[in-house]
Amino acid sequence: MHTIADPPTTLGTPLKPRLYTDPAVLESEQELIFERTWQLAGHVSSLPRTGSYLTAQAGTQPVLVIRDEQGQLRAYKNVCRHRASRLLSGAGQCKAAIRCRYHGWTYKLDGTLIGVPEGLGFGERLDKRALGLMPVRIEELCGLVFVNLDPEAAPLAELVGDLPERLAPYRIETLRSFAPAGGTQPANWKAIADNYLEGYHIPIAHPGLMRMLDYRHYDVEVHDHYVWFDAPLRAKPSSNRLERLYAKLVTPMPGLAAEHRQMWRYAYIYPNTTIDLYPDQVGTWQLLPNGIGSTRDVSASYRPAGADPRTRLVQWANQRLNTLVTEEDVDLVDNVQQGLMTRGYTCGPLGAREAGVAWFADRIRADLAPALDAAP
Repeated sequence: MHTIADPPTTLGTPLKPRLYTDPAVLESEQELIFERTWQLAGHVSSLPRTGSYLTAQAGTQPVLVIRDEQGQLRAYKNVCRHRASRLLSGAGQCKAAIRCRYHGWTYKLDGTLIGVPEGLGFGERLDKRALGLMPVRIEELCGLVFVNLDPEAAPLAELVGDLPERLAPYRIETLRSFAPAGGTQPANWKAIADNYLEGYHIPIAHPGLMRMLDYRHYDVEVHDHYVWFDAPLRAKPSSNRLERLYAKLVTPMPGLAAEHRQMWRYAYIYPNTTIDLYPDQVGTWQLLPNGIGSTRDVSASYRPAGADPRTRLVQWANQRLNTLVTEEDVDLVDNVQQGLMTRGYTCGPLGAREAGVAWFADRIRADLAPALDAAP
């Protein structure tokens, strides 16, 4: 681990422009990154009882998550074993089983195939024991549900080390969703990740954040599988009315100490999940490739149930302030994506505040090594 105050002697190098612009790279990423890493599927509040389910993507692959009769979370590839129909969509509540809407093949919540209409017509070719749902690995991290298609991948809990202890004060598992959002950005997902992983651009590109945050003490810690940011708020009131209102009224959520009132924190879990930790709410954000030059955002915000009017005002102000920052970032990454198309361009060196970018580039190169080594 290292921080800005104690940077490494040398930083890694950025990714080559081709990795942001070549469609062949995206195809390799789906297989070598997104189908082999832990992907955020949702929050436990969407799965309160037996039969509650949600659906998600692991790269291009559809996944469903459901709570079984024993109260355990299970995940499967979201496909009927008969003729490939998607089994479930969105989120909701099953009754006692999962029934395909195409031909009615029916599965228990443990994935066992139990019902086939006109089953005698299949003769001996129908072996229900061999046609259960295809399981997917699943883990919960402080109320956030992750899935992984790779049966050989290391457990998420093992990869993220002390991150659960850092997240614990925010009691994410007890929070409730509000203001879900999504959209697309006109840049490769890695360009958006690069932008998130450094605060070097804040003084130039984010005047609002610069007024609110104590940039001198904006710090980054690089760990093996995640990056952690501390972004303390300034003691001096902002000249902007909305920013000043937020700083004046914000109070820590239940479980947080008074010190959390003056601190925004961020975690980036490789390869594409962010957790934004504020005194008044928690946000998650997932970056999903939508083609080589476009990214689909899946984001959610969480807060304690029963917030009073003052707290809801603070949360609204937070959402508004971060919407403005997002709009600025979308313009930045759009500009970067266009610049990456420049013939003859090579990336410059990385500075101490870009240690997260170097970490991310090293991870991407390692995962894509089989494809990069085979490239002509």
